[in-house]
Amino acid sequence: MATAQVWIDGRWTASTGGDTFTAIDPATGRPLAERFPVSDRAECERALAAADAASARLATVPRDEIARFLDEYAAAIDAHADELAALAARETGLPVSPRLKDVELPRTTGQLRQAAAACRDGSWALPTIDTKAGIRAVHAAIGPVLVIGPNNFPFAFNGIAGGDFAAALAAGNPVIAKGHPSHPATTRRLAELADGVLRTCGLPTGTVQLLYRMSGSDGLALMRDSRLAAVGFTGSKVAGLRIKQACDEAGKPSYLEMSSVNPVIFLPGAIRERAADLAQEFAMSCLMGAGQFCTNPGLVVLPAGADTDAFIADVRARFAAAPSGTLLSPQVRDALLAAVGEVRDAGADLVTGGGAVAGDRVAVENTLLTVTGARFLAEPRRLQTEMFGPVSLFVVAADVDEMLAVVSHLEGNLTGSIYSSRTGDDDAAYRRVEPLLRRRVGRLLNDKMPTGVAVSAAMNHGGPFPATGHPGFTAVGIPAALRRFSMLQCYDAVRPGRLPEVLADANPAGTWRLIDGRWTTDPVAAA
Repeated sequence: MATAQVWIDGRWTASTGGDTFTAIDPATGRPLAERFPVSDRAECERALAAADAASARLATVPRDEIARFLDEYAAAIDAHADELAALAARETGLPVSPRLKDVELPRTTGQLRQAAAACRDGSWALPTIDTKAGIRAVHAAIGPVLVIGPNNFPFAFNGIAGGDFAAALAAGNPVIAKGHPSHPATTRRLAELADGVLRTCGLPTGTVQLLYRMSGSDGLALMRDSRLAAVGFTGSKVAGLRIKQACDEAGKPSYLEMSSVNPVIFLPGAIRERAADLAQEFAMSCLMGAGQFCTNPGLVVLPAGADTDAFIADVRARFAAAPSGTLLSPQVRDALLAAVGEVRDAGADLVTGGGAVAGDRVAVENTLLTVTGARFLAEPRRLQTEMFGPVSLFVVAADVDEMLAVVSHLEGNLTGSIYSSRTGDDDAAYRRVEPLLRRRVGRLLNDKMPTGVAVSAAMNHGGPFPATGHPGFTAVGIPAALRRFSMLQCYDAVRPGRLPEVLADANPAGTWRLIDGRWTTDPVAAA
């Protein structure tokens, strides 16, 4: 079978790279037939040159044209939902329904449409006018963005269709999409749909491009190039830290979603009050999608006692009875088993599971581990190793004071949840735990598992390091997500005819602007 082509500067062409790869069908553990290219440095250079040229031209394109592309691309994806879901299911092992077709694809097209609306509105850019000083400022496109998608969301976080892609493009930037090797055929089909729409929208040919894979050294060289303005990445901590170092050396922003164990705190009254309900809620959340969510509850802190012993036994039984889900790839399986081994070496006890599922299917047993609070405090770093899969570690603390000590040793996470009694028995403990946990997580939840990430303007899908590379930004939630891929531009005493439209005296299309300390959409003269 011929090797798939790359999409550079509006053309599908044979790759100049000499290496190829295949995806793996996780349901069988066997390679799929089609081969995909590993781009060489020359090919990365061609894509970057095209993106750089497109960046200059996009600055003059009306934002409605970019929004039109996002809307029509969403419609094209919706029109091919059955085909796309079937492709992604074969490459990832995720079920067509409800996961891919009924949940993730609508989320993806919804993000694209929200980004289109934000692009048209323009208020995401926070236009600000000080008429007395004659100074105006606005967030504007930063330049070419490299978007690197993960393995676990073939649509919603895909480099050529997901949240980072939508945000970067809506902010006016060209995107070089780097596909994930776990689902290249899905990514290629998305790119084909994007190509068809791009041809009708009048955008520069280098606005959207696709490379499937590149060597680590070539990828880092691309990131260090001064023409690349920013990187958006979702993936492992190991890869994310390499990207961060390369971008830091080049003085450019990298927005990284890397690692999170998403601590869940069960206060004593909650366990006494509704242990069976909590066991069911936790097991469903932890095992959902074979645990392959960045917000999977991977670490639980509980108070010691007979109620907790019974709770752990209940969770153990639910884990043992539930079928083991298919993992995304052999690499995910091997990394998960290594992480479980690291946590056990650090002192955790195995309650159930812990091994690979027999047979060709790529899977690991549903796994539960426990450790005492005292042992956790002796090895807090190793016992916070992310175990990406259907696995969780229960930290059983001697009392609430030791629970507080455990929380104080937690690293930065995307989420943190606190479960408490509905009668108020835990209110005093909550007031002590919450401030400690609040500083360590991007999103705080009460009496709710963290696995759902709503596409809401109020959502923060971010958090302190090492969950992300910067605690001030979110990968989900429009319009805030757009500002990651922008630069703040200030105009001082610039003549009215030379200002961007959004900073002109007459307010364009009712955009919200901050004029002399007052937010307004009135079409007033700022002078």
